[in-house]
Amino acid sequence: MAALTPYTYIQCPCSDFSTLGRPSDPNPPTGTEAEVDDDGDDDRTFDPRAPRANYSLYPLEYLLYCEDCHQIRCPRCIAEEIVTYYCPNCLFEVPSSNLKSEGNRCTRSCFQCPVCIGPLAVTSVETKPDPSLLAAPDNAAAPHAGPYALTCSYCAWSSAEVGIQFEKQNGIHAQLAKLRNGGATRLTAKERKERRKDPSYRSQHTTEGPGAPHETEDLDLETQFANLKAFHQGQLVDPNSADTGLTALGDLGFSSPTSLSRIMSIYTGGSLQDKKAKSRVGAMREALDANEGFQVARLDESAAIEALRSEGHDGTASAAQLADQPPNLGEGHLHGRGRFTPGLRPIPYLLRTKRSKRCPVCRHIISKPEAKVQATRFRIRLVAGSYIPSIAIRPLALGSGSGSGGGGTSASGPAVPGALLEPLRPAHYLLTFKNPIFETIKVTLGAPAKTPGRLASKVTVLCPDFEIDANTDVWDEALNQGGAGGGGGAGGAGGGGGGERERRRRRGEDGAAGGGGGGGGSQSNINHQNQLEVGKIWERGRNWVSIVVEVVPASLRLEPGDAPLTEDEDILEIPMFVRVEWEGEAGGDEVGSVATRDREAREKRELAYWCVLGLGRIRP
Repeated sequence: MAALTPYTYIQCPCSDFSTLGRPSDPNPPTGTEAEVDDDGDDDRTFDPRAPRANYSLYPLEYLLYCEDCHQIRCPRCIAEEIVTYYCPNCLFEVPSSNLKSEGNRCTRSCFQCPVCIGPLAVTSVETKPDPSLLAAPDNAAAPHAGPYALTCSYCAWSSAEVGIQFEKQNGIHAQLAKLRNGGATRLTAKERKERRKDPSYRSQHTTEGPGAPHETEDLDLETQFANLKAFHQGQLVDPNSADTGLTALGDLGFSSPTSLSRIMSIYTGGSLQDKKAKSRVGAMREALDANEGFQVARLDESAAIEALRSEGHDGTASAAQLADQPPNLGEGHLHGRGRFTPGLRPIPYLLRTKRSKRCPVCRHIISKPEAKVQATRFRIRLVAGSYIPSIAIRPLALGSGSGSGGGGTSASGPAVPGALLEPLRPAHYLLTFKNPIFETIKVTLGAPAKTPGRLASKVTVLCPDFEIDANTDVWDEALNQGGAGGGGGAGGAGGGGGGERERRRRRGEDGAAGGGGGGGGSQSNINHQNQLEVGKIWERGRNWVSIVVEVVPASLRLEPGDAPLTEDEDILEIPMFVRVEWEGEAGGDEVGSVATRDREAREKRELAYWCVLGLGRIRP
């Protein structure tokens, strides 16, 4: 059984739709047990094992903070806005107006290998020199002449393997769009229309059918779609379709309430109410040949079966490769995509975006990157770690004579973080809260007496209410401690007596007077580490406070007939409600307001949220 390092997750309020966009509950559960109010809706204990909890718990590093709403925001509840489109390979910024015409792929010479997704480089294909030409000097570099090909430096794949070579070194995307696998040239709609006028081309590539003569040459999906689109547009503007109302169908839009009757008129030859119009023959018909976009189903799979026998499983393309593959020009296989590795084409790089993030309630910007593609900085980034206290967990090892409340109950925690917890044996953990803001905050904790679930472990928070000093400059603390130490060194007997008294005062202990403060302070520190007192802070620093939490892990022995343990059910997780209160500067935007005239005006603020403390696995 793998060990588990203690962790802390914070719940985003967006998972509870009843509290989204609403200020924090002014009366959250406090003490060592989360109570339920009379209405029984808002103050229920958070269950970290609920299926919905998997989508609402995040580490502190993943969360943002809205200064206007004073609420935590997770990656699921923020509203994103695209700032810049760019290619991740060449870092070229693409205007948003080009996306509709050119698509969301890079239109430069940026391609990925279809086999290993590595970058492709344009290299010259080696050709035999012409013996009629004069030999170049020995010190002269060999000229790089065409043709060119795309090669992968990782798997040695080359576009020459599928018969694709380029005449020029630049403009690879435009050249590739005109080439099919095997090197055949792809005709545009204009070129195809001009070739149809040639009698020799019509005799070789057309055949007589039930409709007009249609081409027998293999067409790609884009050409078939263009033909089908032109066919339907011609049907809509046909003058014979005026009786059926098809002329106004293109301008009407399918979101109109009357669009259903107009669509039905395509097949009925008129309106649903006009019975005489049913006898009329409608002008709308289906496509009959390839010139009109009709695609003939290919039911002959003998060539694919023979290729599968010769190539084997290694020669077939995977599902991931087919998903990234653009339609193969002229292949005609599975929806225009080849089934085998020799039929894969180079993949243009997919464009990436830089996005700004807004609060879903007040639309306040909480994260905005630099617009330049090369820049990695942010203009605005309100991370939650700069507004709410961070929580660190580590086991607390005590002596054999220690116990809760200074009694004789022996307890000890795991020796190292991540060790297995002993069932039914009390363990102590040290929670360290660090204040990131420049104001003194008051923290109130609330945890259930027993963890939710069928494996209920007992939880006791020894100090649920405490204050944390402001995040001031570290040099201020150094100067204060230095001055206190110099003042307490009278008599020379305890040079560090003043500094020790300052440390004991910050820990909540009573100060000791006298010249022998050095030795007495050291003994008092040892007694403090071996005793646990309810309501007392274990240790205090400049902007952090450490408290003790006592847990009694449940036993994993189940009763006969109970369901077996599920995955990760042996992990001890404690849901804890945290409420933070502080006084900040009053926001006065109006000219002449009270807050503007009085710079020292203060207002009370608070933030309440649930967090989950993962302590480790229980030994079976």
